[in-house]
Amino acid sequence: MQWGLATRGDRKRETNRRSGVKTATWRIIASLDTFALAWFYTGNVATAVSIGGLEIVTKLVLYFIHERAWSRVSWGIAKTPGNQSI
Repeated sequence: MQWGLATRGDRKRETNRRSGVKTATWRIIASLDTFALAWFYTGNVATAVSIGGLEIVTKLVLYFIHERAWSRVSWGIAKTPGNQSI
């Protein structure tokens, strides 16, 4: 078994832990982007930090829910090595 993958019958799916780690790493990247854009457009670091800080919390939750919903979709998940469901 690979880290972060669980099987249910013949179907592989991500674990909550893997989804959580992916959520956190993506949020760091996305928040830095939001901060940079906000700073660029407002010219104010304090405003950029405020915008970036608020969206960290809301988008962490939204992305995790999105990941868990997709983990229930079988489309594109390999059933056995070399076979892809379509």
